Amino acid sequence: MAAERLTGYRRADGRVGIRNHVVVLPVDDLSNAAAEGIARLVPGVLALPHAYGRLQFGADLELTFSTLIGTGTNPNVAAVVVVGIEPAWTARIADAIEASGKPVARLSIERHGDFATIAEGARQAARMLQDASAIERVEVRREEVMVSIKCGESDTTSGLGSCPTTSVLVDRHVDGGGTVLFGETSELTGGEHIIAERCVDEHVRKRFTDFYDSYIAMIERTGANLLGSQPTEGNIRGGLSTIEEKAMGNIAKTGTVPVVDALEPAERPTRAGLNFMDTSCAAAEAITLMAAAGAVIHIFPTGQGNVIGNPIEPVIKLPANPVTAATMSEHIDLDVSAILTGEMTLAAAGDLLDDLVERTICGRLTAAEVLGHREYVLTKLYQSA
Repeated sequence: MAAERLTGYRRADGRVGIRNHVVVLPVDDLSNAAAEGIARLVPGVLALPHAYGRLQFGADLELTFSTLIGTGTNPNVAAVVVVGIEPAWTARIADAIEASGKPVARLSIERHGDFATIAEGARQAARMLQDASAIERVEVRREEVMVSIKCGESDTTSGLGSCPTTSVLVDRHVDGGGTVLFGETSELTGGEHIIAERCVDEHVRKRFTDFYDSYIAMIERTGANLLGSQPTEGNIRGGLSTIEEKAMGNIAKTGTVPVVDALEPAERPTRAGLNFMDTSCAAAEAITLMAAAGAVIHIFPTGQGNVIGNPIEPVIKLPANPVTAATMSEHIDLDVSAILTGEMTLAAAGDLLDDLVERTICGRLTAAEVLGHREYVLTKLYQSA
């Protein structure tokens, strides 16, 4: 049964979050150790180490900045400690996050070293954590909660059960005035025309087809054979023999509503409704980008089983494969395999997912959160300089 009253955290910029994290955000890979040192001293805060940030340039560097800034401004984050090697890049990220109205501390390791940086960061983080703990949940509207969707380790049951269940939620959320993000650009291959036909106008259609064509051209330039990557070994084991079959399941989860916009990676949507984002099909990368765009809850239909989580965006996982539900039960939030046996209707599965989403909005932890799955991966476009 759906919650009668939804609660969340209304941030200074008006957006709604469903979690209340204090984040220690390293600007670059060299700052990971200091960020993690701060988190060890203040166990309630969340360090987000990553592999990049040094000697990047052009669009690659801009995407790293956009992702880090978007992570800090995500409505599930209450406050941020930004740690970098150099003060200029640290300030660029901290200033942009601070503009959203959040408390931000900024620390640079050069001319201070790790010991002093960690000590000062721990003091700042401890104060932020205490202040964040006093923030009260308030009543929010369902349509204010931005949702993202991505599937993974797909098999034949994904397209028959878990992805269609997700589509029920997508249609209901969009019909209610909400915003949903989807992506996985290369995984639309063979069905890209279906998404193009659903675009609301020629402008959005061109943006989408440009993103798609550019991604496919990049893959083809390498001369690589993607078999084993697309479809993955898990997909093949689950009965998907071609990328076209995989694409049909991917598209099945997007519902029937129009595609209102096509976005750059990590770009914040400006239109309510179903938005396409140009992303990799790698789960951690895609969810990281969608969280950076402001999504606060993620729906992840799976087939063979995927353990993915995200540090700031709760991930709800649902299979329609009874073997997966039985053997990976600790990773599963909702088992919809009864659809395949005829014991559950698609509408009933949609109701169960709706209810689970609303309980998660109100604070119930997902399986990934309980198990500590915090996969945070930046997308890299180029080699470093």
